[in-house]
Amino acid sequence: MMGVVNLCDINRYHEIYQEMKGLTPDDTLQLMLHAKSKDEQNFFAMVGDFFLQRRQKELIEKKVY
Repeated sequence: MMGVVNLCDINRYHEIYQEMKGLTPDDTLQLMLHAKSKDEQNFFAMVGDFFLQRRQKELIEKKVY
């Protein structure tokens, strides 16, 4: 059963999301290379893939690609 997330936590996670949106592919690679575990490495890979897919979608919608 999941616990309740209080407003303070929600704001913290929103800030983390905003910060991660600014990651470049090189930033993501560095995070993966310096991950402390395979699970952490996979997490950073998924985050990088997510934002890369978002950028690709935006370019396709703008008919740049």
